[in-house]
Amino acid sequence: MKTLDAIDRRILLALQNDGRLSNQELADRVGLSPSPCLRRVRLLEEAGVIAGYRAVLDQEAVGLAITAFVRITLESHGAEVVERVEAEIRGIPEIVEAYLLAGDQDYLLKITVASFASYEDFVRNRLRTIPGLASIQTTFAFGVTKTVSPLPVGSY
Repeated sequence: MKTLDAIDRRILLALQNDGRLSNQELADRVGLSPSPCLRRVRLLEEAGVIAGYRAVLDQEAVGLAITAFVRITLESHGAEVVERVEAEIRGIPEIVEAYLLAGDQDYLLKITVASFASYEDFVRNRLRTIPGLASIQTTFAFGVTKTVSPLPVGSY
């Protein structure tokens, strides 16, 4: 895809803030007529810049009161171990985000569960059963200072 211009960046910022905007509303916000706006959105989607659309849920409203950040270290870094661990991570719904790290730990996982008892069960029956883990370290979040926010596409 071509380099993103100022209009593309305005489109991306507007859609990150409200993915349910109609094409007309989006066109009005970014200063285009509807047809060129829709064409740009489709190009951004086809290029993979817009990776998808989704609803953002209130975690507590759906009964998931506990957020844990878990750092895991692998026993070894062989390709087979890494592939198996990553496949396991992708298949566990309670793990809502996972990052490969540089440093002392290998992965950072964001986990959401209903209660501390649910977390204990999760660790005992899901996380510890993943072959190849050497250590598991947990930190619980007591509150949210900043939720998922738009990428700063207009600032570079």
